[in-house]
Amino acid sequence: MTKREAVFSKDMENKKVSVVRLFDAPLEQVWKAWTTAEILDLWWAPKPYKAETGLMDFREGGQWLYCMVSPEGAKTWCRVDYHTIDSQKSITSVVVFCDEQGNENPDFPKVYWKKQFSQPDSSTTQVDVEISFDQTADMEMLLKMGFEGGFTAGLNNLDEYLENL
Repeated sequence: MTKREAVFSKDMENKKVSVVRLFDAPLEQVWKAWTTAEILDLWWAPKPYKAETGLMDFREGGQWLYCMVSPEGAKTWCRVDYHTIDSQKSITSVVVFCDEQGNENPDFPKVYWKKQFSQPDSSTTQVDVEISFDQTADMEMLLKMGFEGGFTAGLNNLDEYLENL
């Protein structure tokens, strides 16, 4: 396995963050890791936090309701609303902070995610993530909350998971 790094690009003018990450695993395994609740719970949260799925309905119009659990047991809930799914190719969704019933918290911005999956060769998968915002202030808020470090840590967790298959 080759240690991979996430490449972040911030486009403040267009209110977008782009992340490109390669994984030393076949597309099928990487897709499954991004779309299966039990596997997402293993890697999505940056350590020492843990992800816990409340419910997952992975289909267009479906949702993933999950929380990040701190070492002290505090839970921060998020809801992913899936808009489009093209199996093993792309997923678009809107992500909001919410309560444990999935009711949106209006104090935090909506975040628009587009994930694209490709396979440069039989043993490598590339994931391109484009995250966009309604306002520059929304993007700044998420970045100040430590998004880059947290997402990088989660992607590194995914590497560990894939290495142990």
